[in-house]
Amino acid sequence: MNFTLPHIPERPAKPRNKGITMMMDKGLSIRQVEDFISVSAELTDIVKLGFGTSYLAKDVELKIKLYKEAGLKVYLGGTLFEAFIIRGMFKDYMKLLDKWKLDCAEVSDGSIVMPHDKKCEYIQTLSKNFTVLSEVGSKEAGIIIRPALWTSMMNKELQAGSWKVIAEARESGNVGIYRTNGTAHTLLINKILAKVDKDNILWEAPQKGQQVWFLKLLGENVNLGNIAYDDVIPLETLRIGLRGDTFFSYLPNKLKHASEA
Repeated sequence: MNFTLPHIPERPAKPRNKGITMMMDKGLSIRQVEDFISVSAELTDIVKLGFGTSYLAKDVELKIKLYKEAGLKVYLGGTLFEAFIIRGMFKDYMKLLDKWKLDCAEVSDGSIVMPHDKKCEYIQTLSKNFTVLSEVGSKEAGIIIRPALWTSMMNKELQAGSWKVIAEARESGNVGIYRTNGTAHTLLINKILAKVDKDNILWEAPQKGQQVWFLKLLGENVNLGNIAYDDVIPLETLRIGLRGDTFFSYLPNKLKHASEA
């Protein structure tokens, strides 16, 4: 840090298992990647090459190399995984992961219908050679999954070999664990937390209000994903109480009361 301030919450050192920030790369250029690494790599744990952008984006292999050299985990968006699966090309997908020297993979079924046992088979197979993140929840607005089913699927996927289970919200933040207006499905989230270890869940939270909501609910070391590349530093200031929304979260009562005097 550039100077010392007391009453700043402690963040785990990287590589860490909680307090994870996942940045969503939706087609950054090599220059943007280099700039991102120079200012935000220390604050970022994972980079997702969003949905199917890796099919179109230029210099993907160089981009992956740069991220990995900066100590970041990289994986391809779950939508691309589903695009391979619906075409019967799972082996080709694994060959692509090897070709691009990726050590992480996402397994999702947000766009296609997939028996859950089959999804767990994919997780189990990939987890032998890759760090797997699996996503639970539909990408379609209006589709409500019962809380008991959410928790059952999450726990089964963790047992199958997932490192983290991702709670679906899309890059827009208005499906899955959120209502169409972006506010959290509080009852659903609380029921998930009653059955699944919070440190094993990565909550997609692309909107600032969603990030604040989870930080106030679960603290500075909640796992958050789908963060825009220019929102990583602003998110970190939220995590440690250096932004108005969380300013008083970590101050002792005597300082809070002093501000009221």
